[in-house]
Amino acid sequence: MARPKIPRQICGSPAQSCFKPNGIPMADLDKVYLQSDEFEAIRLVDYQGMQQQHAALEMGVSRQTLANLVKAARKKVADSLLNGKALMMAPEE
Repeated sequence: MARPKIPRQICGSPAQSCFKPNGIPMADLDKVYLQSDEFEAIRLVDYQGMQQQHAALEMGVSRQTLANLVKAARKKVADSLLNGKALMMAPEE
């Protein structure tokens, strides 16, 4: 049985729920889903330029958890850009 997920402090939200390549119908695209905590991690670290330790405190997680979230988010964004996939904001659980 998996350990329950610790609640994370999410303050930012994306401007749109989906980003996709121009000129290709959504039905023809593979989709990559970015979780809200992954979005928040790259917003704090990459967009706002916070150090990971400070961003981890903002989110209420350990620095290692934040690093894992940033790594996963960056991989999904890169996959979307490099392979022409739609980047979807995952629905809240």
